Amino acid sequence: MVDKANMTEEEIKLNYITSAITSKWDKTKIRMEYYFTDGRIQIEGKKASRKKGKKADYLLYFKSNLPIAIVEAKDNKHTILGGMSMP
Repeated sequence: MVDKANMTEEEIKLNYITSAITSKWDKTKIRMEYYFTDGRIQIEGKKASRKKGKKADYLLYFKSNLPIAIVEAKDNKHTILGGMSMP
């Protein structure tokens, strides 16, 4: 097995995060690699476009239409703040 310090984000998710979440959360209430926003609207002159939406590694739902938590995974090369969204 690869040393944890050298694992990719996907390997961290596979070996640690997914099993931790699914041991406590109903699998039918989890979305993975899911866009949770449509993306910011950008206006340039008379033309409007939409930027790429924000995607979560894991989106946990309380009910089918009520998301309750977003989990962002990172490899060990990022700080604990590496998954925080800044405005």
